[in-house]
Amino acid sequence: AYPRTLVPGFKSNLLYDLVYSCCCFHVVRTLSQNKNFRVFYLGKCELGCLSFNLARYNLSHMNKLIIAGGNGFLGGVLAKHFQKSFDEIVILTRHPKTSIENIRYVVWDARTLNDWKDELNDADVLINLTGKNVNCRYTEKNKAEILNSRLDSTRILGEAIRHSEKPPKLWLQTSSSTIYNHSFEPNDETSSNLGDDFSMTVCKRWEQTFWEEHCPSTKKNLMRVAIVLGNEGGAWPTLKQLIKYGLGGKQGTGNQMISWIHETDYARITEWLMLNGTANGVYNVCSPTPITNKVFMQSLRKSMTIQVGLPTPEWMLRLGATIIGIEPELVLKSRCVVPKNLLEQGFQFQYPDLEKALTILNR
Repeated sequence: AYPRTLVPGFKSNLLYDLVYSCCCFHVVRTLSQNKNFRVFYLGKCELGCLSFNLARYNLSHMNKLIIAGGNGFLGGVLAKHFQKSFDEIVILTRHPKTSIENIRYVVWDARTLNDWKDELNDADVLINLTGKNVNCRYTEKNKAEILNSRLDSTRILGEAIRHSEKPPKLWLQTSSSTIYNHSFEPNDETSSNLGDDFSMTVCKRWEQTFWEEHCPSTKKNLMRVAIVLGNEGGAWPTLKQLIKYGLGGKQGTGNQMISWIHETDYARITEWLMLNGTANGVYNVCSPTPITNKVFMQSLRKSMTIQVGLPTPEWMLRLGATIIGIEPELVLKSRCVVPKNLLEQGFQFQYPDLEKALTILNR
């Protein structure tokens, strides 16, 4: 490999690139067969007319992963992704559930410190997903539960970490990309365009609580997650049903921006944050290509080979939201978010474009 980059005037050719690629592949395959090595996707290297995926190796053995509030859609995505990477995965949940292979479910109330705290001892990574689902009407009762479920769980996890003899090495805290104001211009992690309505205030207080938890032996990173597209939950199954019933047209004006991410890239970013020693601070977890609601719905219909989709005007959305008990802002708010920190630090998306992501989801 060295002549290509170190020898002045060296010119590669097809044969050189072929031999180089084969050597790299052999190294990747050999090391990946050694149980003491962990291989993960880092990026794509172009070699003349050939290309291959780079791998990075982490010699550290992964023992235990804790997923707080991991009994929902995102927790399932992460548990499936990491099941072979960790000896043990512990999911903290309010509802008892039977363990499956190396995935154990431990009951907690997300407010008080009791026996569940012992699970954090000697864990490699803690991921916090806890929080009441926001797919509801914002009554005073629901608003209190949405806010308190996030703040209480974050505080008690911080307290549990401080009680651990061997605290988790890393704490990955979930937040939401809805923290940014209604906007048609891109917002990255440096943006000060943070809003003050209910959902944005919840996000700001959630993040503030996380950063205030003093855990000197535990590294902390925060993930502002956009809409995650996957077949087992979230927005995608609901959108598919709407399209099948002929309601797959634009929603409202259709000009509002949508930030999204494929479930595989969501899990890969989580893994990248675990293994990248230089990762630090806040990360927008979304694809680099936000699109308008109109184009988004057109792309969904195209992926399902459905030509016609009736538009839903704003007044009808507001009426429908009232009937089924959700907030219209979940659809009407313009979320234009980009993952500046991930891109600048070298993360390579597997599904940066919606068309490719939908092709995989519709298989």
